Amino acid sequence: MLELRPFTTLGGANHGWLDAHHHFSFAEYYDPSRMNWGNLRVWNDDVIAPGTGFPKHPHRDMEIITYVREGAISHEDNLGNKGRTEAGDVQVMSAGTGIAHSEYNLESTPTKIFQIWIIPNKEGEAPAWGAKPFPQGQREGFVTLASGKEGDNESLGIRADARLVAANLKAGETAEYRLDSGRRAYLVPATGLIEVNGLRANARDGIAVVDESLLRVTAIEDSEVVLVDVA
Repeated sequence: MLELRPFTTLGGANHGWLDAHHHFSFAEYYDPSRMNWGNLRVWNDDVIAPGTGFPKHPHRDMEIITYVREGAISHEDNLGNKGRTEAGDVQVMSAGTGIAHSEYNLESTPTKIFQIWIIPNKEGEAPAWGAKPFPQGQREGFVTLASGKEGDNESLGIRADARLVAANLKAGETAEYRLDSGRRAYLVPATGLIEVNGLRANARDGIAVVDESLLRVTAIEDSEVVLVDVA
């Protein structure tokens, strides 16, 4: 079963410096039917104005993935980590027992990100942060970017029963993704226009997937597709 969640139905708010849209209940947006999808708790579609960002603030016991769609994000935390993550690349923060961080757009153009939160396998782990480049031009089919599953050694590690993958498809190209029995997925085209098992989705729409073993994603236009496979 596939459920389309059009971008126009998402919650959110425009704060001037931040134009945020929420696929799931977050901050002032509350919808009891959109609290989570399996252990996927948050998928925020954020556009951050140049020279602005999120000042230092704390988190705990959550796996927080930032997928940069356009521009770059600069990270700093109380563990001493600093980094700049560019478009197509990924950073992962395991909040664990507690971490305080800031995320700023220090660029001259808007930065666009997906911020994805996944509930960890267990609480009370030591906090950690990491980032890795995944050049968009080097992706063939779906590429694993972050994962808590065995065998995904080339990706960033997360402490959750989940996997984040992405594909960059030219118009007419198809990529397949297989889901194990009992798994769910949530899929968003960052750009373009796609069909998933015959269901059409525009850029920034969400598709919630359950009881499907194979997803066939076909690009109607050149498209960048992000998918999370969750328990």
